[in-house]
Amino acid sequence: MNTGTAENENWDMVLNPNTRWWDLELRDVWRYRDLLWMFVRRDFVAVYKQTILGPLWFFIQPLLTTAMFTVIFSGLAKLPTDGLPPMLFYLAGITPWNYFSTCLTKTSSTFLSNAGIFGKVYFPRLVTPLSIVISNLIQFAIQFLLFFAFLGWFAWKGAPISPNWPLVFILTPLLLGLMALLGLGAGIIISSLTTKYRDFTFLVSFGVQLAMYATPVIYPASMVPEKYAHLLNLNPMASVIETFRAIYLGGSIPWDGLGISAAVTIVLLFLGIVMFKRVEKTFMDTV
Repeated sequence: MNTGTAENENWDMVLNPNTRWWDLELRDVWRYRDLLWMFVRRDFVAVYKQTILGPLWFFIQPLLTTAMFTVIFSGLAKLPTDGLPPMLFYLAGITPWNYFSTCLTKTSSTFLSNAGIFGKVYFPRLVTPLSIVISNLIQFAIQFLLFFAFLGWFAWKGAPISPNWPLVFILTPLLLGLMALLGLGAGIIISSLTTKYRDFTFLVSFGVQLAMYATPVIYPASMVPEKYAHLLNLNPMASVIETFRAIYLGGSIPWDGLGISAAVTIVLLFLGIVMFKRVEKTFMDTV
């Protein structure tokens, strides 16, 4: 009878239960980076695989949304746009918001959408939401090119815009990282809760829509009364949207708000990863 332990035998890999909440196993994610890139390709290709227009929807969706916002909020409701061309103002808000909201909604269903593959083979489960965040970068890049084309057009027409190019190159990667990590952290928190409380599945869809109206996407932050300005700063996406507009269209950058956004993002990401690691051990019993 063999009484030797796994440590005394020559095994290629030993799988042991991990109960330490602080061990996030991020090293395993790097080891499975080939699988990560395979998931990135799958996530991007599968979105519009059986559609007629295919990737053209990446252009059509923001254009239609921007046109609708221009007609309704600028034309009918007469909401101010701080002297900026309404179409460019709304597109500057929709482009970053679409990336964040897509990351949040898709990562929030990680456990439910991948229960089949999670129950069959081992790999770091964090690879799945990470692949969603990375694949959505492609969509953001396409929509950003659309925004940049309109930016060039309005600049050529003499619109009152003044991009701050040094800050564009410095802050754009920072803003993109904040949106990605914020969407990832909040998304995997919701995904972890959804395994037991399915109500969150229904809350996410319209919750994201409500959150957009609590973020200066269709209105400038200057429109918010001063007594409520501090509440706006508690929204981590508010400062991101305002900074994105400021560096590309002109205006002041809310540095204090960006600091709060970074702090909230770090906290949510840490809590999200910890909850995700704990839930992945037992979620097959509840899904």
